[in-house]
Amino acid sequence: MGNKKVGKLSDSLNQSLFEFATYDPFRSKRGGYSNYSYWSSTLKVFCKNKVALFFLCILILLLVFTILQPYLPNQKSPTEISIDPETGMQLRNHPPDSEYIFGTNSIGQDLWARIWSGTRTSLMIGILVGIWDCIIGIIVGAIWGYIRSLDRIITEIYNVLNNIPTTIVLVLLTYIMKPSIGTLIFAMCITGWLSMARFIRNQIVIIRDREYNLASRSLGTPTFRLITKNLLPYLVSVIMLRLALSIPGAIGSEVFLTYIGLGLPVDVPSLGNLINEGRGVMMTKSLRYQLIFPSIILSLVTISFYIIGNAFADAADPRNHI
Repeated sequence: MGNKKVGKLSDSLNQSLFEFATYDPFRSKRGGYSNYSYWSSTLKVFCKNKVALFFLCILILLLVFTILQPYLPNQKSPTEISIDPETGMQLRNHPPDSEYIFGTNSIGQDLWARIWSGTRTSLMIGILVGIWDCIIGIIVGAIWGYIRSLDRIITEIYNVLNNIPTTIVLVLLTYIMKPSIGTLIFAMCITGWLSMARFIRNQIVIIRDREYNLASRSLGTPTFRLITKNLLPYLVSVIMLRLALSIPGAIGSEVFLTYIGLGLPVDVPSLGNLINEGRGVMMTKSLRYQLIFPSIILSLVTISFYIIGNAFADAADPRNHI
């Protein structure tokens, strides 16, 4: 009797709670589906960082205004010397007012125009040097870390170049070559990629012998494809961080070289030139605006790149994705 009751109960359960699925050949071929997207997830995590978004907006506004400033109405040339209509002499050290928003310098040039022109110059130098260091550093670092036969050779080359102080290289090249924007970029690019290459090499050495890479090599995957598809995607976060930090680093090098008198010519506005000019008059209270204004712009640029780079590096880490 007990077995009959159990059988009747199971039949009622099967009929009321379950139904047989019909065979569908199309559904049987479908695999698992996920709407996960690496870049969209990275963007979502980055947008949650309000501080990074704030500095990103500041950086975008600075970049856009720096590009558009020469085309706005009533803008003066950064090299034009203003003349005082009453005395007929140079309008030297004129304090900020409605016409000269940031005042004038010691020879009567409009600081407003010179600061934005200098920002364009410094950003161009920083971005070009940063991109160059990133590209060369990734290429050399990937080859250095993955191809074992080249490890010793590239290590010796790295040791020789890295033991030469970067400051000495910059100073010698700016002495030998004619001072210009091209000279400054070339001098920074000579050894700037070394730290990126060493960093990428160390990261690739860590992950090159993992199981999925060994399986790819066993299946005959070409070296170029293995590096670009298996290794570098795992380093996106750290690469973006290094790139974001190399741009303000290059701007800082330009400021340093100009500070010691080996940077751009005086007639080429840059943040380094402007800060160097302001340093000469900083002891006079009424003229400190000549140092304060370019220092604020330089600080905003460097801090923005630093915070954005760190936030994006965290967002690009898949472990932080939802």
